[in-house]
Amino acid sequence: MIMIIKRLYFIATVLFAFSVCSCGGENYPDHPWEWDQDTEEEDPNPDIIEQGWTAVDNLGKLPDYIQVYKSPENLAGKKAIAYIAVADMTKAKFEVLGDIAFSQEANGYGGKALNTPSEFYESSKDPIVVNGGLFFASGGFYYSQNLVIRNGQLLAPNQNYYSEDWVTMWYPTLGAFCQMKDGTFQTTWTYQGSDGINYCYPAPADNDIKKDPLPAPSSTFPSGAKALEATTGIGGVTVLLRGGEIKNTYVQEMLNISAASNQPRTAIGYTKNKKMIIFVCEGRNMTEGVAGLTTANVATVMKDLGCTEALNLDGGGSSCMLVNGKETIKGSDGKQRKVLTAVGIK
Repeated sequence: MIMIIKRLYFIATVLFAFSVCSCGGENYPDHPWEWDQDTEEEDPNPDIIEQGWTAVDNLGKLPDYIQVYKSPENLAGKKAIAYIAVADMTKAKFEVLGDIAFSQEANGYGGKALNTPSEFYESSKDPIVVNGGLFFASGGFYYSQNLVIRNGQLLAPNQNYYSEDWVTMWYPTLGAFCQMKDGTFQTTWTYQGSDGINYCYPAPADNDIKKDPLPAPSSTFPSGAKALEATTGIGGVTVLLRGGEIKNTYVQEMLNISAASNQPRTAIGYTKNKKMIIFVCEGRNMTEGVAGLTTANVATVMKDLGCTEALNLDGGGSSCMLVNGKETIKGSDGKQRKVLTAVGIK
């Protein structure tokens, strides 16, 4: 099908204003991504176009196996500003960025430095960069709360505990999105057991803050445990989709991500036709009337886009997507937040 898209060429002053904001610390301008293009070409993702997403082609040259789209004005019945990057994973490479490892001194997994997404872009030059998993700081060390696997090596497991008072302890299985050693992509729930093995499960441990804690996960609980065999992986909180079904397991995963309220969100997913979809949406009224989405909303959007697997990553002020180093949404901090990990596509 031939798609006719019209481009509106921006005047130099608008382009200058946007370039000034692409580093953290500056105020965000109004969105300049509205244009018409007078070219005829077949879009490689017609199902996405049919849902009202608009191809974005003025963010610099991308490989022919990566496309970027802006959302329609409404998603899940809410006013929205969102972007997706769609990559053909028969050609593209998925990687997790960030200098993290186990520190004997800190007795934990993480690192001593945070980076803005722009800094991750400058070091990697990946055409697509988004924020990664959750983290926290203590004693000058930044602890990764989420799994990181790079080149087949586990650099950090998902956080394997939760407590509100440090008396009653829960042991949740948290979500992860992984490229497996056989080349397939899947979401799963993981837990590093007392035996040092990082297990994955076909369903989460059924924890709930309103119920008594369940036993710590192991090779026998929850059922179906396997040692996770992945070449690349990023953890998050809330498996959105697994095997084509909406899961939205934030209750069982327990970490507080304000899942049921409207927030800026970042998510990663995979389709049955071997496309990776990276999603980011604006929120907290950085643009008037754009409050953001719930994780249930994001799960629905990702499924509508064709994903069978999807994971919610860190959100809120961390949510950011760069295309060739250029920002898309307005971050809710008013600037880029420094984060411990990022996801890159090249």
